[in-house]
Amino acid sequence: MADWTSGYVVDVEYTHGFYRELAPSFLSFTALMQGIDAPGLREEPLAYCELGCGQGLSTNVLAAANPHVQFYATDFNPTHVVRARALAEAGGLDNVQFFDDSFAEFLERNDLPPFDFVALHGIYSWISAENRRAIVEFARRRLKPGGILYASYNTMPGWASVMPLRRLLIEHAATQGAGSKISRIRTSLDFAERLSKLGTRYFASQPQLAERLAQIGTKDLNYIAHEYFNADLHPFYFIDVARDFAEAKLQWVGSASPIETIDELNLSEDQRKILSEIDDIALRETVRDHIVNQNFRKDIFIKGPVRLSRLATRERWLDTRFALSRAGSDIPSEVKGRGYSLKLQEEFREALTTALHYHPRSLREIVAMPGLAKHGIDKIKQALVSLVGQGLCYPSLTEQGLAERRRRTEAFNLAVATNTMHEYTYSSFASPITGNGIRVEQIDQMIWLAHQRRESDIAAFIWKTMTETGHRLAKDGKTLTQEEHMAEIGKHVALFEKAIGPMLQSLGIAIHASGQGTVRDLRLQA
Repeated sequence: MADWTSGYVVDVEYTHGFYRELAPSFLSFTALMQGIDAPGLREEPLAYCELGCGQGLSTNVLAAANPHVQFYATDFNPTHVVRARALAEAGGLDNVQFFDDSFAEFLERNDLPPFDFVALHGIYSWISAENRRAIVEFARRRLKPGGILYASYNTMPGWASVMPLRRLLIEHAATQGAGSKISRIRTSLDFAERLSKLGTRYFASQPQLAERLAQIGTKDLNYIAHEYFNADLHPFYFIDVARDFAEAKLQWVGSASPIETIDELNLSEDQRKILSEIDDIALRETVRDHIVNQNFRKDIFIKGPVRLSRLATRERWLDTRFALSRAGSDIPSEVKGRGYSLKLQEEFREALTTALHYHPRSLREIVAMPGLAKHGIDKIKQALVSLVGQGLCYPSLTEQGLAERRRRTEAFNLAVATNTMHEYTYSSFASPITGNGIRVEQIDQMIWLAHQRRESDIAAFIWKTMTETGHRLAKDGKTLTQEEHMAEIGKHVALFEKAIGPMLQSLGIAIHASGQGTVRDLRLQA
């Protein structure tokens, strides 16, 4: 019988990651940044497909936050699909379906609709050429004209020095006997670390490898297994990926990393000049990757992109709503890129963050706010792009359909937080305002859950839950006593009441009054 894994790691489960770039609203905004018309920011029936969805957290979060969208996702690891379906059922989602098909099998299904979005995060570089061809063919057959394809992948030349290290890790792990894959991976990483300190010329000639090894050491071992130890790992030049998707009539329109689009943050004046002299888009992006030594790309392609007129682009921008995901006082005044930075004038930064503080607003509303009109729309737009790029602000959906999105996300978030009482598996809540996910730490999920249950003593509820599940807090490597636990929990509760709770409510994540009842109800007008 043929090996169904095709060399892909399946004996180690993938991490439960959420990726904001997958959201229809986020992808639509990145297209708008390039002046391209795209679905996603308006309340309209849409169909969305994620290829290689892993544990399905991203798909489930997005399904909760976008009930007007029908979601389909496949991952050929059946264990992942079982977990994804279980979360969807617990969250009451009826607009998502999960499959355990291979890409070739999924391609031949006759029960799938044409899609407005096809997304693949961290897939294209980790599969065989045959599977890549299946994905391109899927996009050719299934993506609607005008639809968006999002793909992230490892990139050359940034990976050129890393591939010999990867080969070394794989070969060393293969000699480590019958231990578990995770234990063999850990041993191989330790070996590479030792080797790097012995004056090895390979490491000496590639000084950035020390930083890479240090970064690897901070990652979850399950993530490392999938990132470095699959049979297939192919870093691509952008020009080759663009040619692949051109076979499906797809054109590259821009990066899904907003910071990457601000050249002043990433390129010198002379570098910008030499790129401006290159007319061919694929060549220009490939040259840019060499300038910045790019090692990972997040790209959007559209089947038949339609460029908006200047007036239409301006109107779309003015209608787009934005919501902060951090208190205004926590928004830095400096935006950093690849060796360059931009500083926001303090008066401008304060006016902008005040306009958005705990209240999503359209750009049309923002530019009319006191202290902002004088700065002009272009400066405000660049600031918003930089905030979105840093994950401090999110493009948001229209108010149409908000009540239903609230209802769906509350049920889903309740399922996530209830699971967190036993194990911190899911790190993200769904936001009905942004149509996206927001990271919520374990203890903040538990505090939120206590509010939903209207617990009279939130700290006592959390301590009781931790005691029953065997979870403990530690400080400076030492497990805390019960009294110390209660003190730390009290600090977290106070922080939640002051900042985190109001921020969640501004993103549409309602907080019911508990017995303590100190979080103000900041419900937004629908």
